[in-house]
Amino acid sequence: MVAKSFQSMFKFLKSKSNERSIKEPKSSWTARLKQGMKRTRQKFAENLSSLLLGKKSIGSDLFEELETLLLTSDVGVDVTQRILSDLTERVKRNHLSDPHKLFTHLKEILTEIISPCEALLKINKTPFTLLVVGVNGSGKTTSIAKLAHYFQQQSLKVLLAAGDTFRAGAIEQLQAWGNRNNVPVIAQQAGADSASVIFDSMQAAKSKKIDLLIADTAGRLHSQEHLMAELQKIKRVIKKQDENAPEEVVLVIDAGMGQNALRQAEQFHAAIGLTGIIITKLDGTARGGMVFAIAEKLKLPIRFIGVGEDIEDLKPFSAQEFVDAFLEIPE
Repeated sequence: MVAKSFQSMFKFLKSKSNERSIKEPKSSWTARLKQGMKRTRQKFAENLSSLLLGKKSIGSDLFEELETLLLTSDVGVDVTQRILSDLTERVKRNHLSDPHKLFTHLKEILTEIISPCEALLKINKTPFTLLVVGVNGSGKTTSIAKLAHYFQQQSLKVLLAAGDTFRAGAIEQLQAWGNRNNVPVIAQQAGADSASVIFDSMQAAKSKKIDLLIADTAGRLHSQEHLMAELQKIKRVIKKQDENAPEEVVLVIDAGMGQNALRQAEQFHAAIGLTGIIITKLDGTARGGMVFAIAEKLKLPIRFIGVGEDIEDLKPFSAQEFVDAFLEIPE
């Protein structure tokens, strides 16, 4: 019954998507990203405009107010201090006195902070194993479906492993999506050992000459040590099949978590060794500034970002596109 309900839901969403594609052209990713980050931009950029354009000169009071604005926009303490230090140096070096000119320098600094995290995920062996981890509610299973769609568009053969055997409906959700998009899903019964499911999936990936295996895992809080130990077990079991696997361990983060997302990422990274991050739900929060905090602290590749529920609303991360959507320079 659960699987049928998911299938009905997906059919309905697909029909609605087809209706939209007929009635109105799909907007570009840049436009969707900018629209999706509207709440974040309003919280930061519009307040920044009021702050800078309301000043006649650059002084200590301006930097104090800018510091408060940066901290309340979830960019984090470390990033805030770096920004203020870099801006102060640029003001001195370029003899700036017009607050309006700080916009350009701020945008350059923000781009410098996150540019090292722009790294396209390359599938460079067959099969390539991508292990997806995260806390409950971060959007893991939905992101997996979007990832599968993205790599299908790159003409890759994709296999999904339903390793989340604990959340009610997780297996059926993944199977329903796989059936609709002709993507095979390896699954066992609810409550089965997740490591066993993924082990079987790796064997299937080899025999079927699959390019990419995407393995789901049960959501867990970063503070639950026994559940984090289970992830370590999964990784050990994977290595029994292939000592170089998993080639990618990606953490899915809900942007609405703000600074708590950084703590999540730090502890997942310490426990299992992350190789990348996916940031979801940027369209549902005003806390998109957390991306800069994660970039500065962890310096891990941000593989993809998501700003919507449609299957194409997850795209590779671009530093310049993100900063453009985060901060508009007023005319």
